[in-house]
Amino acid sequence: MTIGKTLSLIFMASIFIMMQYNSLAQSEWNNLAYVTKTKTFDENYGIEIETLTPGIIAQQMHGKEISVKGYIIPLTGKIAQSHFMFSRYPQNMCFFCGKAGPESAMQVFMKNNEELPFTQEKINIKGTLVINNDEASGLLYTLQNAELTYE
Repeated sequence: MTIGKTLSLIFMASIFIMMQYNSLAQSEWNNLAYVTKTKTFDENYGIEIETLTPGIIAQQMHGKEISVKGYIIPLTGKIAQSHFMFSRYPQNMCFFCGKAGPESAMQVFMKNNEELPFTQEKINIKGTLVINNDEASGLLYTLQNAELTYE
């Protein structure tokens, strides 16, 4: 193989790696997906529970504004709501249906209690990420003061 071909392959490989990195960097869900799972016996519930610990990147996002794309999972029917579940995946593939992990969903509280109309389309929202480490019965992630964005 000639030096020119070798350099060309290295260049193409580096472009591919950069493209992959950039597409990963664009999705906050990828950062939130890195969790450590630990099983412990919970005396209050009398069962073994799985505890999730977010990865370092997600922990650094705690209290910061993030933007995520996903799907509304309504709590009270398919009507406008200011508090709802939000999933990386559509409802038929989401955590609540048993097809994804709990790190792929969050609860959302809209800014100023604005009611967001239900849609089955993927939307983009931004808000302040809160990690709920101490709440075994709740979701790991909450997005507060959320707003619909058009990115």
